[in-house]
Amino acid sequence: MVTAADYAEADADRPAFWAKQARELLSWSKDFSQALDWSTPPFAKWFVGGEINAAYNALDRHVEAGHGDRVAIYFEGEPGDTRTYTYAQLTEEVKKAANAFESLGVAKGDRVAVYLPMIPEAVITLLACARIGAIHSVVFGGFSAEALRSRIDDAEAKLVVTADGTYRRGKPSALKPAVDEALSHEGDGSGHTVQNVVVVKRNGQDVDWHEGRDHWWADTVGTASAEHTAVGHDSEHPLFILYTSGTTGKPKGILHTTGGYLTQGAYTHKAVFDLHPETDVYWCTADVGWITGHSYVAYAPLINGATQVIYEGTPDSPHQGRWWEIVEKYKVSILYTAPTAIRTFMKWGKEIPAKSDLSSIRVLGSVGEPINPEAWMWYREVIGANAGKNGERKETPAPIVDTWWQTETGAQMIAPLPGVTATKPGSAQVPLPGIAVDVVDELGESVPNGSGGYLVIREPWPPCCAASGATRSASRKPTGPVSRPCTSPGTAPRRTRTATSGCWAGSMT
Repeated sequence: MVTAADYAEADADRPAFWAKQARELLSWSKDFSQALDWSTPPFAKWFVGGEINAAYNALDRHVEAGHGDRVAIYFEGEPGDTRTYTYAQLTEEVKKAANAFESLGVAKGDRVAVYLPMIPEAVITLLACARIGAIHSVVFGGFSAEALRSRIDDAEAKLVVTADGTYRRGKPSALKPAVDEALSHEGDGSGHTVQNVVVVKRNGQDVDWHEGRDHWWADTVGTASAEHTAVGHDSEHPLFILYTSGTTGKPKGILHTTGGYLTQGAYTHKAVFDLHPETDVYWCTADVGWITGHSYVAYAPLINGATQVIYEGTPDSPHQGRWWEIVEKYKVSILYTAPTAIRTFMKWGKEIPAKSDLSSIRVLGSVGEPINPEAWMWYREVIGANAGKNGERKETPAPIVDTWWQTETGAQMIAPLPGVTATKPGSAQVPLPGIAVDVVDELGESVPNGSGGYLVIREPWPPCCAASGATRSASRKPTGPVSRPCTSPGTAPRRTRTATSGCWAGSMT
């Protein structure tokens, strides 16, 4: 249970606070000797000397603790097909995928490009890579062949995992042709680094086949051994690269390493959503192609032993009430989605969610962009107060946790805590425990409450990232610790990592 005391504890000694979270929330194969090495700023190292395996923390240890029968994933396909994976079943599938990838020559430090829809195989692929120490690079399934190729080339990917296609608004939508096109481009004449392509058969569309390069998931992962031992990797071993658009228009690769990323992800997922893994059903609607789908779908929920829903399709297929039917069907208690979706539902009308029983929802989350007060209030009153399909209303609507963070931060940085922080429509409120955030003017001086300025991060946080040129050098030297810069040049003070507009407007209850 997270309380107001966590803020005071973290303020007193932030590295010690994060060291406590790392040891309480994660299982280390080798304990770390130092929480934070900040001896050569702007480069930071977290949990120095520690060794950890992300997949073991997400899967094996829950099975060993007797929770193998707990549901890890409820999958809902857009056409209505469903699959359920317990922690024991998901562990077995990840072990098989790890063995299959290794049989194709993937080893620790190699990069794997992932071009998949929101299906369980996406999470399985990410965790299988993490298990063997390969670095995954997910490319959103809606991106073009050219965008895919640029990311494959930059990361020097050895393996691509994709699907024949997916479903969008009731119709098959192809994916593999984009992979074939991407790999047919010779670019500067040097060719590509991909040796194998593993293809999930999802929608049954015909695909071109390249013998010797292409392999069906069922023939590789499906036939692999389910025996695989997870070994610890250095806390600073690269976990993944995720490309984000930069101001120059050229995507920049953001690299996150293992120990710090898992620590802050697990802590914020537990604290911000007031998670009770024994009883909650959690649903983050983000695609795995974005940072939210990494941190709060593939990793943190499973690290915390939660049960979650994964949905493949769009909110309006086959009708505009599909999401609310899913909430009612699986009794979702925590819903985390984007303001764009909320505003779309507002346009469709409150009568649509009113047809479903949303009484199971006890916490609502917002992510990805600022939420305007009107959407915040609609979310609270129409979704958070729904206590039944016959017009019943909750006496107290579900609280909304409006979260601010970025691909670069890796995990939530500013958010209210249910029952601890006072909420205000349209405001993410105050920094989370362990995060040193400030609002400054153009000279880097702190501004008073109610004043606007640049939002800056004053001190290192566990998932500090490497970016741009640092990504390529780090990904090519993946077997040892990676120093990650926690500052960037610009209008913000030298001690900060990033700068954007902000205003002090938070308070505690």
